[in-house]
Amino acid sequence: MAFEAFPPLIADQLHYLLNHSPDSIKIENVRSGNRFNPRILDRFTLVIPYCLDAIKWDVIYNSEYPAAPPDFIFGPDDEDFMPCSTTIAPVDSLLDKALSEWNNQDSTLLLVLIQGLRDQYVAYQRKRVGQVDDDRVKFEISTVLTRKGIEMQMTSGADKPEEVKFAVPLVMDMSINKLVVGCPWKNEQKIYLQVVYPILRKYESAPSSPRLKLVSSSDLKALFSVEDVKLPPWMDGMCLAEYLPHLEETLERQILEAVSAIVLRRSFVEALALFLGRPLEADPTFCRKASFLAASGPFPFVVHFFFPTQFPKQQPALMLQSCQHLNQLSEPVKLNLLTDYPWSPRWEVGRMAERLCDFLTDEAVNFKKYCNEALLQH
Repeated sequence: MAFEAFPPLIADQLHYLLNHSPDSIKIENVRSGNRFNPRILDRFTLVIPYCLDAIKWDVIYNSEYPAAPPDFIFGPDDEDFMPCSTTIAPVDSLLDKALSEWNNQDSTLLLVLIQGLRDQYVAYQRKRVGQVDDDRVKFEISTVLTRKGIEMQMTSGADKPEEVKFAVPLVMDMSINKLVVGCPWKNEQKIYLQVVYPILRKYESAPSSPRLKLVSSSDLKALFSVEDVKLPPWMDGMCLAEYLPHLEETLERQILEAVSAIVLRRSFVEALALFLGRPLEADPTFCRKASFLAASGPFPFVVHFFFPTQFPKQQPALMLQSCQHLNQLSEPVKLNLLTDYPWSPRWEVGRMAERLCDFLTDEAVNFKKYCNEALLQH
């Protein structure tokens, strides 16, 4: 975003925060509190990832007194959050120093403040969850606290029951980034298990199974979609300490299969090149898409291939695009995605490519007719 409307020193701190925070912090609700010049911005809302959701904190600078540190307003459900109280956790020395020795010319201090406050918030929520009068939740806390990076949160409201939510980072004996040759990801890709426990009331005898959901960093979808993972069943009497190792083993196996699928997709693209020639463009890392120039007699067209992560169990989708015909918007005429063609995941890649190109030979005649009709209508 542009920072021109902020005073320069505030802009420097905000720019440093957004570009160096380990969390994907966002900014919204930018506004001014300056009585004399409302065009000068000095307050905003930070959207901070927490427990696979987000918390929102208002950050209030005073542009009329630029040397003063900012004030913070926390969410309406966190009225008891007092980050500098030792009843939550020992005060972080860096946080304490940033507040007591605030220097508005140090662009790093806002990030130090936010990281320190977030650490205090983790401790605050952990304390809240630990005070819940539910034996099952207390037991689950005792089984997972040794896991590094776990976050938990107590949620409640007038229109929803009390629940405890865990965000459990799954510890697998692999670095996903290192498995992909030429990996472009800057940050290590992570997978979390979200576990939501309804708070058990005294009159309820049998606890219900928790709600489970896998969540991953967004970049991982280029390699592997957690939405395609079938979670192991949660058996009666099971706890997280029993559930997590089996889940992590399942994920490790499926991630390795996804990496192997890159090799298969690349081999398939190379097999297509024997029939269609060198691709116009192709995804060199994950091999999720490729485009080739083809022709049916004097009629040239482009074939776009889109590969699912489940290739070859799932076949690629095709899109044909004319090189000669434009629609009413002066865009190349295209067909909708095609997936209805001969395919078997048991064929070797050369056979897949050959059968697909045979299909394209016949489909090109229909596509040319479609393009000519579209041109006449135009």
